[in-house]
Amino acid sequence: MKLLSFLHQGRETWGAVVGDGVVDLGHARPHQPTLLDYIASGDYLQAAQHVEGLPVVAKLTDITYLPVITRPEKIVCAVRNYMDHHQEVLAAGMQRELSEMPPIFLRVWRSQTAHNAPIVNPKVSDSLDWEGELAVIIGKGGRDIPKDKAYEHVAGYSCYNDGSVREWQFHAKQIASGKNFESTGGFGPWMVTADEIAPGRQLKLETRLNGQVVQSSHTGHMIFDIPTLINYASTIFTLSPGDVIATGTPAGVGWSKKPSQFMKAGDVCEVEIEGIGTLRNPIVQQA
Repeated sequence: MKLLSFLHQGRETWGAVVGDGVVDLGHARPHQPTLLDYIASGDYLQAAQHVEGLPVVAKLTDITYLPVITRPEKIVCAVRNYMDHHQEVLAAGMQRELSEMPPIFLRVWRSQTAHNAPIVNPKVSDSLDWEGELAVIIGKGGRDIPKDKAYEHVAGYSCYNDGSVREWQFHAKQIASGKNFESTGGFGPWMVTADEIAPGRQLKLETRLNGQVVQSSHTGHMIFDIPTLINYASTIFTLSPGDVIATGTPAGVGWSKKPSQFMKAGDVCEVEIEGIGTLRNPIVQQA
């Protein structure tokens, strides 16, 4: 099942994709006003039953998408989690050793933007880069989650574009300043529930800029797999329903190219992941 957050008739709501349309579950389940509430209840495990008999309220082409989880408590992002990306970082002149534990940072929810919504190039920079990633949405929260139980805590998967403002990222060893500009992190178009993707399945990931493939890999190339990321993050803090784990990007980022290539106003960036769909974002300049 594909679940999403969206605007319908001026109202923020959420629902399920049925064919080329959407069912408004937020209207049908007013006690769960957001997709995060639905996930927290555990009811998403019976999503197909909850959709049965409900009408399609709009075509997908007629809705305004919102980030899949509009206000997650935490967006946990993995750094250099693909070996080929680690190698391109070294080739570009940055001295970075492989970590024994997953390097992570946090994004804030205001840094997100939805499918079809613009990624905004901030006026203080001309180095806005793409990073196509698989996003994991937490269903059942927990602390100290063991690796062999980690997939039991996954509600579903989505596409993420961890848009990075490079020179701000490089201001210090801590990179979060370049990762949290408003409306730079594309997230969508929807969440595919975990029952549709087998645990550990290798998913092809492709990022395109103006139709040209700039990243092509699959999730089997991760250095730290999903159970390891969940275990590590939950050792630090309690993972909550609706938390997002962006699992890192493969090789092909614009910063590593010679010369470097970055996103600019008028561009369109797409992240496509097998079994999930395609996240599309036009690029605009901050006013």
